[in-house]
Amino acid sequence: MALKYWLVIFILGIGWGMSFMFNAILLRELGPLSVSMGRVGFGALGCWIFVLASRKRVPVEPGRWLALFGFGVLSYAGPFAFYALGQQHIASGVAGIVNATTPALAVVVSHFWPGGERATGLKSLGVVCGFLGIVLLSLPLLETGQSSEIWAVLITLCAPLCYAFSVNIARSFRDMEPVVLVAIALTGATAAIAPLAVWSEGAPHVTRMETWISLFVIGFVLTSAAFIAFYWVLPKVGPTNITLPTLIAPVSALFLGTYILNEQLLPEHLWGMAAILLGLLLIDGRIVRWRLVKPPAR
Repeated sequence: MALKYWLVIFILGIGWGMSFMFNAILLRELGPLSVSMGRVGFGALGCWIFVLASRKRVPVEPGRWLALFGFGVLSYAGPFAFYALGQQHIASGVAGIVNATTPALAVVVSHFWPGGERATGLKSLGVVCGFLGIVLLSLPLLETGQSSEIWAVLITLCAPLCYAFSVNIARSFRDMEPVVLVAIALTGATAAIAPLAVWSEGAPHVTRMETWISLFVIGFVLTSAAFIAFYWVLPKVGPTNITLPTLIAPVSALFLGTYILNEQLLPEHLWGMAAILLGLLLIDGRIVRWRLVKPPAR
């Protein structure tokens, strides 16, 4: 794989890890649903600017738009809201580590999905490691009896569960230009979350510059630009290599949460992250295959 593609993958992993830090900043002034609304709203705007500027073909069938709207709620509005809801009670680094369970949950969902990929023994072991990581993350909360934070971990876990379902549903949109798909899906996500956010939290009132900057970065950069880059590099590196940002994002989230937001870093966080990353490596399988490949005879 060319160095420039490695660089894109590395930047995506760092960027998506940063999103949890920006969530924490936004939650200082906005409610969790408003955070989700801002991200999908700015993200949709950025994607549409790209789609129109590049003159991509946009489908006109109402049924396809309706299906993509529902896909957007599952893939964007729901997960972004779950992360923000959870981060009201847990650190951004912990939320970033929980996000890394996405491949493990995807293995479980795909196994039972009609026509989905069946889980191998190695992938099943990776799933077990992923859930072991969640248990390790929850140990400090169980010891202190902080039930609200335990619930926050479970709420946050709903986001990668949404992703696990959405990656299987996405197969039905293979005939579409990916960037157009994301633009329409983000539009549907905005249309769904906006009235709910205004009804439950009131109209957003932003007074801090740091909030505007965070909204701009998390919407235009970490949603619009990131997904455009994601779909640009996907056909060049393949579906296996494109999962590598998942290994980088939790490290980025934990580092930024600890050293920029001054969040508490516990040994259990590191052990939980290690277990989840081990699970990701087992699910990916490349390291095991490399170890099993015998060197050519001399």
